[in-house]
Amino acid sequence: MRPIVLCLVTTLVLAPALPAQTVPRRSAEQIKASYDAHQGDFDYLLGDWEFTSVSREFGKGHGYWSAVRLAEGAQLLDEYRVVGDSGQTYYVTTTLRNYNGAADRWELIGADAGTGLQDFGTGHKVGDEMRIEQTFGVARGTPSQWRIRYYNIQPDHFSWIAERSTDGGKTWAKDYQKIEARRVGPARTLPSFAPARNRPGT
Repeated sequence: MRPIVLCLVTTLVLAPALPAQTVPRRSAEQIKASYDAHQGDFDYLLGDWEFTSVSREFGKGHGYWSAVRLAEGAQLLDEYRVVGDSGQTYYVTTTLRNYNGAADRWELIGADAGTGLQDFGTGHKVGDEMRIEQTFGVARGTPSQWRIRYYNIQPDHFSWIAERSTDGGKTWAKDYQKIEARRVGPARTLPSFAPARNRPGT
């Protein structure tokens, strides 16, 4: 997992800035209250998972999904991998999830190999569900909008369902993809890989 983190951080530093966002003005107290209330929204995803999926486009599939908390702030890094029966990788993507207290929302950015950081999304907790709106396929020139729900969230299981639009949200394919995930490893936090330290001679 460490090489993936270093690669992603390097890309974030060197990549052009994302388009400017309009963020409503909130007080420091409001930002802190939002952070305190929502910093654990994605805690259920931490750890290692094995999943099965059903897609309208690709049919049945399965794979592995792992998420770690970064050492600082409300940030998670996860890797989602679809594999074949012999363990070969068909598809893999990495996502950084970061809570934005000023905008009172989670923000996500996906990083597929060679496609840059263009698959942006936002997330909110609604009752017992996490809901995400995200665009995929931007770099390939075939953007599609997805509305995703994580539901039936349990310590050792969660369900995931998405609908998809390829015409800018005018029409939606319901139940476009479904995922059932079961836990195979415990939650964990990735230690800081640039920790503060005493300077020589101090």
